[in-house]
Amino acid sequence: MHDWPTPDSGEIPTPELVAAWATLQVAAADRIPLWAAHWLAQGYDGEALRTLAGLSGADPREVNDVLPAALADCAATIPGSEETAARVAFTELARVHADCRATERWVLKRVCEIVSRSGYAISVIALPLGQIFDFADEWGAGWGRTPRELELEIQTACSAQLAAGEH
Repeated sequence: MHDWPTPDSGEIPTPELVAAWATLQVAAADRIPLWAAHWLAQGYDGEALRTLAGLSGADPREVNDVLPAALADCAATIPGSEETAARVAFTELARVHADCRATERWVLKRVCEIVSRSGYAISVIALPLGQIFDFADEWGAGWGRTPRELELEIQTACSAQLAAGEH
């Protein structure tokens, strides 16, 4: 998720969200050290977290090697399944959309990336937002639903994902 959050937004993802991204292999390794520095400023602490915050981010392997321990310093664990990780990421996508910080098309693009990275795992596709991944084929292709109909379907899926995340 190299463009989420946007670098100029000032938004810092939670350790739990970055842990989910790590499972899904969509975390922006070059940005993780900056986020770790912010987590330190938020009151999290630990040797691995301090090490991560001190990295340049230029070497993704170096970042990924220390990331699990740094997340543990933040009381966050890397989810053991793609479904669990996708649920966390999809719920955050739905929240970003509900807060009017993302368009339906942007949400669809992120969902497609996550579903693709999961190898089209049935458990990921079964999640409310996972079910929209194939809308990308219709959007602007001249067949199927109109863009407005697709937007409404994505809004409904976002609402369902938020409702599922509350349980």
